Amino acid sequence: MKNYYFFLLISLLFINVSYTQDIKLIEKIIKNTDLQYRSIDDYEVDIIVSLKVPAFRMPKKRYKVLFKQPDLIKVTNKGFGILPKTGMFTSPNDNFDNLTDMFIKDFKDMKYPNDIIISGLVIIDSLKVEMPNEYAKLTFKPTVEVKIDTSKWVIKSVVTKIDTLKLVEIYNFYDYIDKKYYMPKESKLKYYLKDKKLSNWLKKDLNSIIGETSQKNSSDMIEGNISVQFENYKINSGLSKSLFLEN
Repeated sequence: MKNYYFFLLISLLFINVSYTQDIKLIEKIIKNTDLQYRSIDDYEVDIIVSLKVPAFRMPKKRYKVLFKQPDLIKVTNKGFGILPKTGMFTSPNDNFDNLTDMFIKDFKDMKYPNDIIISGLVIIDSLKVEMPNEYAKLTFKPTVEVKIDTSKWVIKSVVTKIDTLKLVEIYNFYDYIDKKYYMPKESKLKYYLKDKKLSNWLKKDLNSIIGETSQKNSSDMIEGNISVQFENYKINSGLSKSLFLEN
């Protein structure tokens, strides 16, 4: 019996040490990824948005975006609204603040050995979703898996799901600009939503992003693809804050 309690104590200590090490490693990964994001002081870029979503009609559109740390954003073209929750121009640190119970997933990719996945539960209050009741709020627990390239400290993908059902997938592709700035060249988003309230939330989100009005559709299912391409970067040109105050 004494041996049993001894091994139980050792096991609990091992689990606690392992969990603490995991938390410290996650904090280090988030910090390094955030530092990489903040290493660019400002930039302007042309973005080309292609949308393929049922109930939405929008030809390919081009916009010019100005960004300055920490959170100044300006779109020079009309008919386009950027929401922080889209993740396009928000820091990794801010995005990870919306997750809890994070852990490093058991994941190995022989082709990309430096990739790791951090998984966590979404803090529901961080979503702009109206829940029908408190029970729905407690039982709705989407998880997010964030894949990070630890050799470049950039986010390669973000997958949101409930159990095994995927809701949203985001994949980022990067390249060097001016041979020294590792920046996004394309982001691809894929949505799978069927719940009525979530569908309405997403439709409202998309309307705000693209500045278009959705067409009525009898189905609550949303399945769609959004491609955002980034071209003609001008990085660290010293954009003035006054540019973001102009109408």
